[in-house]
Amino acid sequence: MSDYLPIVLLLGLSILFAALSFVASSLLAPRKRPTAAKVAPYECGIVPDIEPPQRFPVRFYLVAMIFIIFDIEIVFLYPWAVIFRQLRTFGFVEVVVFAAIVFVSFLYLVSNGALDWGPAKRLRVAMSERTSQSTVARIGPDTDPPAGRAA
Repeated sequence: MSDYLPIVLLLGLSILFAALSFVASSLLAPRKRPTAAKVAPYECGIVPDIEPPQRFPVRFYLVAMIFIIFDIEIVFLYPWAVIFRQLRTFGFVEVVVFAAIVFVSFLYLVSNGALDWGPAKRLRVAMSERTSQSTVARIGPDTDPPAGRAA
């Protein structure tokens, strides 16, 4: 039981810290509700006049996760580089397998469109050679001539 005593003490201290944090927050927090001005979104000195037309795209978060994946890979490569000579072939094979797994996951994310921004790209039918007739057909015959010119 004495082997588990530090773990139990740490668990007890963490529960006590969490409970004291909630109590202190309730005692020290302001009593009145915040005003509408304090709750309003504010960024870069500009108060928004209207709501955004659409929500944040999920692709933003996918790119952030890709960044974290490669960040974690770098964190694991530093200790490996320090003891590279001691690990010999085994260490080299292990890091190649690790890098291959991360690279395959990156390819999977890219193939699912994690890095494609904007609307979906669709193929358009190629236009025929441009002539004055095709231009008139595209913009319509009812447009006014430019100012200063007679039709």
